[in-house]
Amino acid sequence: MILSDSQIKDLMDKGELVIIGFKEENLTPNGYDLTIEEVVVEERKPQSKGDAVVPKDTWFAASTEEYVEFPSNLVGELWIRTTWARKGVISSFGIIDAGFEGTLTLSAFNSYQEIEIPIGETFAQLVFHLLSEESEKKYSDRSGNYQGQKGVTLD
Repeated sequence: MILSDSQIKDLMDKGELVIIGFKEENLTPNGYDLTIEEVVVEERKPQSKGDAVVPKDTWFAASTEEYVEFPSNLVGELWIRTTWARKGVISSFGIIDAGFEGTLTLSAFNSYQEIEIPIGETFAQLVFHLLSEESEKKYSDRSGNYQGQKGVTLD
């Protein structure tokens, strides 16, 4: 089941879902738009102010401003905002596991023409799915490779 905006707010009010850096204006009818805090273009130094310039045919990664903490009965699915897809940005995101905690690193490729990505702009939508039952083990108990990450994490 995909959660509605009111269900997301209810879980946050109960402290079951945490989004540090939450902005009410980023809440959508069925998800939350994530804000860019940092961009790395072709493994150069991270940029956290102004506009990151991404040339055509170039890979880049972005980190979210929001730090999320998922309970063991909730997963997240990431989707690129259509604003960026229409500019030629191609990305492949995954599922955020139950029990994950940290900022999110989003990998993408600019396929069309040079673009500017303003730090503080929304980039991807996070959609929340309720598991049919609580997971036996949380992300931190399975692999936990990126548990607690902050900023763009490439390794």
